[in-house]
Amino acid sequence: MKKYISTLKRTKLFAGIGEEEIASMLNCLNASVKNYSKKEYVFRQGEYIRDLLLLAEGRLIIQKEDYWGNLSILNEICVGEMFGEAYAAPDSGALLNDVIAAEDSTVLFFDIEKILSLCPSACPYHTRLIKALFYTISEKNRKLVQKLGLMSQRTTREKLLSYLSDEAKKQNSSSFTISFNRQQMADFLSVDRSAMSNELCKMRDEGMLDFHKNKFTLFEEQKI
Repeated sequence: MKKYISTLKRTKLFAGIGEEEIASMLNCLNASVKNYSKKEYVFRQGEYIRDLLLLAEGRLIIQKEDYWGNLSILNEICVGEMFGEAYAAPDSGALLNDVIAAEDSTVLFFDIEKILSLCPSACPYHTRLIKALFYTISEKNRKLVQKLGLMSQRTTREKLLSYLSDEAKKQNSSSFTISFNRQQMADFLSVDRSAMSNELCKMRDEGMLDFHKNKFTLFEEQKI
């Protein structure tokens, strides 16, 4: 667990808390660690979460599979991001989605009750942690609103332009790399992969963008 303290220090959840203080808090929070291989399930739909989780290494994908086996990628979790907080509250119900390791990953588990309850000494670091938890949840809600805006686009082209525009802004560059492969990208946008690939080729031929594998370049600002 100690090897991940420097990683925790760089997360928004532990922002402003020194490494020594984080180390002393790990026992207080009943912290534990678990490793997952690529494509291994971290959680399955219907399971219950009673911890706050934070990704220390790798990358995770949150996906939903319908009755017929069709997949939709709802979100991805990158190093330093937390997840599971929506299900950690009492009577929050079972998981509605699957969480899968997109690559070999390491997940840290924290007792949510320990986080929300002030320790006997009422240390300022614990209070700061609770505030950071609130701010982090607020930011995740903002991202959900952004995803909702993306999914509200009607056509495959509109979804692609909206998604690629957001990625360019996030990475502050007209040339950027996305973490999804083509199938994952189609699942994230809830579009047919072949139709999406055809649309990308059309936009490339029209001089709107260029791409090679998961690297994209936008040539000019587009109106969606």
